[in-house]
Amino acid sequence: MAAGTEEAALGYEQARDELIEVVRRLEAGGTSLEESLALWERGEELAKVCRRRLEGARARLDASLAAERAAEDAEEASGGEE
Repeated sequence: MAAGTEEAALGYEQARDELIEVVRRLEAGGTSLEESLALWERGEELAKVCRRRLEGARARLDASLAAERAAEDAEEASGGEE
């Protein structure tokens, strides 16, 4: 459960930066199999955090755009009746 709390506390930029570091370490090699697997698992967790944050941002953007379109449509409808 602590991992879920930690993930929730990570912002997109922080998770992305840590993911970049994980990838750099994996690409550099020189780690044991056990350490490589741990890095891979951490990378997967960080990628999920990034994906969730981006999906959340996209949902907020879509909602904002929909509200703006609805307001414009309502304005046009009321303007057309007068």
